[in-house]
Amino acid sequence: MDLTFTAAEEEFRSELRAWLSAHIPAEWRRPGFWESLSDEESFGLRRDWERDKALAGFAGIQWPTEYGGRGGTPGMKAIYDVEMVLADAPRTVNPLGLTFLAPTVMAIGTDAQRKEIIGPMLRNEVIWCQGFSEPGAGSDLAALTTRGVRDGDDFVVNGQKVWTTNAVHGDKIFTLVRTTPGSQKHRGISMLLIDMHQPGVDARPLKQMSGASEFGEVFFDDARVPATDVLGAVDEGWRTAMLLLSFERGASGMSQYTEFRRQYDEIAAVAKKLGRDRDPVIRGKLARVLTELECLRLHAMHILTQTEQGRDLGFEASMTKLQWSEASQDLWEVFDDVLGEDVTLEELDDLDLTPFNAQAMWSRSVTIWGGSSQVQRNVTAERVLGLPR
Repeated sequence: MDLTFTAAEEEFRSELRAWLSAHIPAEWRRPGFWESLSDEESFGLRRDWERDKALAGFAGIQWPTEYGGRGGTPGMKAIYDVEMVLADAPRTVNPLGLTFLAPTVMAIGTDAQRKEIIGPMLRNEVIWCQGFSEPGAGSDLAALTTRGVRDGDDFVVNGQKVWTTNAVHGDKIFTLVRTTPGSQKHRGISMLLIDMHQPGVDARPLKQMSGASEFGEVFFDDARVPATDVLGAVDEGWRTAMLLLSFERGASGMSQYTEFRRQYDEIAAVAKKLGRDRDPVIRGKLARVLTELECLRLHAMHILTQTEQGRDLGFEASMTKLQWSEASQDLWEVFDDVLGEDVTLEELDDLDLTPFNAQAMWSRSVTIWGGSSQVQRNVTAERVLGLPR
């Protein structure tokens, strides 16, 4: 395992750190700033800022230069992820498009699709969302029922998607649709690229318990999609989806570790301010979760080393997702223990708990989305450890 970065990578770190320092307003770093904005205000600020960052050359770090990327190394991407967290940089507004769709289009898209999708996405001119989950098809994604019927040069799409991140802000959606009537499970599915501003597409927000509406549901009612907007081959959408999801596998977990370690320090500071750090039970729980986080850091560096050596991590990605999501949830359960019966308060002893409460509530979801912990354990047991089903 290599715990060092090259001279070129460290030079990139310095360059990125200087740009972030000069282009993130001080008020954006103030605790509670983003929570004080409406969803629309937050999205607009982040969209514009991220566009400027892309124009400055700090986007698509590992993308080939012909697609507008930097052509950087996995180490540079890891540095980018860490420095964005340390600088309190705004969260991306185009996460699913940048992480999943763009590299898939680079790999199997047509020339026209590469030209129309990648550049505008990088500059946030087009926001993409992902339509996979349905009311009856969550972890069992192959149970989807949204259908697309061929009509001349188009597919006519009807159905519903749910838990769609950025649904209300999305300009386009990449989604799985059953294009062969009567097909079952993984067969007869295609991945369609659908314009969300056309008649027949209705995106509605879903209110989360934190008050935000990051998710939504999308209804298709005779929405028309040109057959040229199929990504990959018709009826081979499951293969396309597996390729698309595989691009998460290069993630080492460094950004998650960096974020969680900062959160840990904040929670420990709250415990100290409230005098609850003297409780031996609380101290023991803080020590255990800190150990868990440091194991995540070492695993992240191991994965980064493997990636830089060109190894295909395959199903080991499930181990990374399982480790960081469980660590996040354990961390915020310690926060609940520190606050005790005061955990529902918004303010305590001059402490603004609103940002903490929002993050604690969000942590309950991380072991569900992106593949639940139960699914990840099964994948790890069967595909990595070779255990029987």
